[in-house]
Amino acid sequence: MPEHIPHESHAEGEFAGRTALVTGAGQGIGAAVAAALAARGAHVVATDRDAHGIDELAAASRAAPGTITPRVMDVTDAATVNTVVADTIHRHGALDLLVNVAGILRGSAVAQLTDADWADTFAVNATGVFHTSRAAASHMTARGSGCIITVGSNAAGIPRTGMAAYAASKAAATAFTKCLGLEIARSGVRCNVVAPGTTDTAMQRSLWPDDSAPEAPPGVLDGDLRTYRTGIPLGRMAAPQDIADAVLFLASDRARHITLQELYVDGGATLR
Repeated sequence: MPEHIPHESHAEGEFAGRTALVTGAGQGIGAAVAAALAARGAHVVATDRDAHGIDELAAASRAAPGTITPRVMDVTDAATVNTVVADTIHRHGALDLLVNVAGILRGSAVAQLTDADWADTFAVNATGVFHTSRAAASHMTARGSGCIITVGSNAAGIPRTGMAAYAASKAAATAFTKCLGLEIARSGVRCNVVAPGTTDTAMQRSLWPDDSAPEAPPGVLDGDLRTYRTGIPLGRMAAPQDIADAVLFLASDRARHITLQELYVDGGATLR
């Protein structure tokens, strides 16, 4: 008889008893992921280099079945990352899930892109993923179970004007996550990537002429021939919760046989 795996796709206790560390949890996708995990019973260590957002997130989630513990952490600082991961394991007994969300965007044509912008982008978006994943994977492989999910970008798989540093850094993070997943698969640890497209976050709005506008500029949804940008076939931007839902699926037991994969959540924008 095949082994029965219970399906609790939206059950309150789907992640009860599990510990997750989420980077970039101060706003946007990271905050949505952390809140969704806590709503399903997880103990979540929500990290960001700015305390304000994660403190607000923890306060807003006090009634959740799970818990959210805010921790200030800069993913570019390997020593701090190692300390936070070790402390998480000490306090909760294990680290079951790492979600890499922390990221920055420095939009510029390559000719105007500074050395500092390039270095800063890679330090957070690629090297930061290396720091956190290395620390988590060491524990998970010794334990024989765990899951690492990196939130990349559809820009990693399609050229974008004015986004060379961002796209290249996300491509690096994507390749790294898959290589790590291949190395540690036999240890029972799964590694996957969720690749969002245009999502209604502060990062996305920073690209708009008016970041307080109630709707996205026409080119975002319909495409822009001048920048070789396709539109979004579904005709809407993603909400952070749309990305969080994909992360939660890949983190769940329902995805126990899925690893080394890259799931695009972009409304069809890359026509993949």
